[in-house]
Amino acid sequence: MSTDAELKQKFWKALADSPFVFLGRDGEPHSAVPMTAQLDKDATGKIWFFTTKDHPLAKMGPATATFSAKDNQLFARFSGMLTEEYSKERRKMEWSPMMDAWFPGGQDDPNLLMLRMDLGAAEIWNSDLGMVDNMKMLLGFDTRDDAKAEHTETLL
Repeated sequence: MSTDAELKQKFWKALADSPFVFLGRDGEPHSAVPMTAQLDKDATGKIWFFTTKDHPLAKMGPATATFSAKDNQLFARFSGMLTEEYSKERRKMEWSPMMDAWFPGGQDDPNLLMLRMDLGAAEIWNSDLGMVDNMKMLLGFDTRDDAKAEHTETLL
């Protein structure tokens, strides 16, 4: 059984290992797209994204992201508020060669937009129930209570 703090720690580690989420503006399901989260281990409750000023996410506002760890052992859904990040220091800190591939105009491209997502509510599911629970499922035993112990609703 994992505690809420352990599940949050697993989430942040999994997101750092594979920082790809499906992000969309609330109320506009067609705006959801795969995005690369820019993480800062020292930042609490914030994630950054690079996009363009003509992208649907540039409208900003309430948004929701879904996440699946690369090993499919952890899943999450989290919400927050997208706003423009104006800090040139933050832009420089989060820039990488991968960003050059997506934004050939570089950090000073007039169409480049850096978004900050101030995080709010989240749900995290740890699907790695362990060998005992997996054996129980294979034998047809009820593992719903064990699975509930690997789920949390929390704030990020």
